[in-house]
Order: sequence, then C-alpha cells, then structure tokens
Amino acid sequence: MTVDAIGLLHEPVRRAVYEYVAAQSGPVGRDAVAGAVGIGRTLAAFHLDKLADAGLLAVSFARRAGRTGRPAKLYRRAADELAVSVPPRQYRMLAGALAEALEETGADAAAYAAAYRRGRAQPFPDDPEAQLETHLEALGYEPFVDGACIRLRNCPFGTVAEEFPPLVCGMNLGLVRGMLAGGGLPESLAELDPASEGCCVKLSRSRP
Repeated sequence: MTVDAIGLLHEPVRRAVYEYVAAQSGPVGRDAVAGAVGIGRTLAAFHLDKLADAGLLAVSFARRAGRTGRPAKLYRRAADELAVSVPPRQYRMLAGALAEALEETGADAAAYAAAYRRGRAQPFPDDPEAQLETHLEALGYEPFVDGACIRLRNCPFGTVAEEFPPLVCGMNLGLVRGMLAGGGLPESLAELDPASEGCCVKLSRSRP
C-alpha cells in the first residue's frame, strides 16, 4: 500500500496537484487546484480523488460562504506518514525507545545540546539570511511566511514528537538554533510557539 501510494506521485500532473495541496495552510477545492496547476476541473478532481483513495490526501466537506446547495469537497494533505524502506527498517521504533530512555534518565539537557551541535554542523548557503527558508525546507520543515514570522508547516520528527512532545520540541528548538548559529544568525530568532499543527518552533524574520 505504501509503495503503491508513493508510486502515484510519479505521474507529473498528479505530483503537481499533490504538491500544491500539501503546501496550503488549509483545505482547498478542485477549482483552486485546477487554476494553480493549469488543468481542467474534471482532471483536477480525478487526480485529487486518486490521491485521496491512496491515503495521501484527506477529504472534508464545507459549504462556501454566500452559496447554497451541496457542500464543496475539499482536500488537504493527510496527517499519516508514508515511508518506504528496502529492506524494512524500524527507525521510528528506535527513536521512540531512545526518547523514552532520555526522559527516564533525565538527560533532556544532553539531548538538547546534541541537537544544537547537529544543527550547527549543517552546511549553510553562502547567504544565510537570504537563504534561510531554503535551508529550512531542505531539512524538511516546510517553512512559510506568516506576517513577521516564519512558521514551519511540518515537523520532521512528527511521530516521535507526538509521543514525547517536551523532549522533541526542545530538541527541535536546539536544532534550529544551532543551524542559525552555524550560519552566523542570532539564535534568538527561533523560539518555541506550539500550535495544533506543524512544528513547535517559529522564527522571527527580523534581527532582534
């Protein structure tokens, strides 16, 4: 099932449809997808439903403001993770066991420090300030601008973060602050700001 679902993204138009929906902060309808990707509404609906049937997109229904009739069918990226490993690997199980051990032994501070060092060791572009979003994207955070802040739509450690939120959020902050320091940017640009979705870290777009 996982291999088949990921295989659906090999088709270029379907991949473009998925990437557009995944990049949005809320659910979108087929009209928005069709306009963004440059295809007809019928073709957009076909690809959207294929992705939803495979578990890559989640479906909801809502009546648009000022309109009557049937609620519109909306799509957003599914919360479930999909991964392929050949041969099978259980990295998430290992990460969960290590996180549990860290919490049991009270070694949170050591974990934060290790994450900071890992972040600082990440190779940074030539112009860190201009390329900050690109660098965050390469690490899997999916950044987007929200007023004076950069928020992170995705937590790269989502499964373990759900089970051990204080530990993983602290390590996330350490990783991002280390990355900033490695690029010569102020660590204080990053701070914890937990939300219902996405990463618990946000970044200021202006230096303090």
